[in-house]
Amino acid sequence: MPKQKTKSSAKKRFKLTGTGKIKRKHAFKSHILTKKSKKRKLALTHDTLVHQHDVNSIKEQLRLK
Repeated sequence: MPKQKTKSSAKKRFKLTGTGKIKRKHAFKSHILTKKSKKRKLALTHDTLVHQHDVNSIKEQLRLK
């Protein structure tokens, strides 16, 4: 039986916290930054947690479940 592989895209985008929650980065911070306010860019810099409805799907992609 072959090993189960994790999705490479999910592996690059998500990290687990110490308590087992899934952390992600914000979108819309890669380019066209001149029209965005400093406050908005600063908010996009910080990581956030994945929404509860998406956790099962991501855990399946990372082969945690």
